[in-house]
Amino acid sequence: MHRAAFLTLSDPTGFVIDDDLAHAPLARRGWQVENLPWDRAEVDWKRYDRVVLRSTWDYQHHPEKFLATLTAIEAAGTRLDNSAEIVRWNMHKTYLRDLDARGVPIVPTIWREGLARGELLPLFDELGSDEAVIKPVTSGNAQGAYHLDRARAQAQAQAAEIENYFAGRPLMMQPFERGILAEGEFSLIYFNGALSHSILKVPKPGDFRVQEEHGADIQAVRPEPALIAAGNAAIAAIGEPLLYARADLVRHGTGFRVMELELVEPAIYLRMDPGAPDRFADAVAGSIS
Repeated sequence: MHRAAFLTLSDPTGFVIDDDLAHAPLARRGWQVENLPWDRAEVDWKRYDRVVLRSTWDYQHHPEKFLATLTAIEAAGTRLDNSAEIVRWNMHKTYLRDLDARGVPIVPTIWREGLARGELLPLFDELGSDEAVIKPVTSGNAQGAYHLDRARAQAQAQAAEIENYFAGRPLMMQPFERGILAEGEFSLIYFNGALSHSILKVPKPGDFRVQEEHGADIQAVRPEPALIAAGNAAIAAIGEPLLYARADLVRHGTGFRVMELELVEPAIYLRMDPGAPDRFADAVAGSIS
């Protein structure tokens, strides 16, 4: 019997987690799975054949401690998926610059190390858009994300609030993709480099956030060929096979742009496709050395 740890967070209150759906399929394949908070002290990582990052959705509050845990897992000789090297690259959204350099269509982005008073409004001109989204370079679950309108920012105290929040905090700012409101955001989920299933996340009325914790509607979809091609290109740009990956894309004109490439701890929506738990179990069980 192989042993695996699915890393999670200590307090799952308010989150939707369905990774347990993979436990029974893995048991049928000779694996015992334990859900384990990533920040639990004094864990003997050698007890596990594999550690899989799953719902570690509070790591952004303690990134150095999180990376230290991953380093300890690999130092124990236990296989970690995805690897600490991939996590270091993907946990900062500056990875989008690398994807852009590799020819993957992304949303045009302005990067700053922080904001001082009076620095927000000029960014609209630099971006060439009157509507934008600004968010931290390291964040999760839309924490610290603002949907901005130039006129509203000028007329209200929103600019001062945002400049205070991002004082000394690295940020990214992008034109707001209206396709998110018109249609939603697509997520393509991959196991061992192969497309498993796809979903569409539709924000609730009056919101722009696509996480179900914020009231978004999650729908299973059959992806069109252009969407599959865009997702496959983003995954190929990583340059190495990964146990799991999620490409988040939005329609733009006749094509699609990558919003995020989630390689650390993406929700993989096992409940949205009847065969997904078994496909994930095959990926975990089939690639152990």
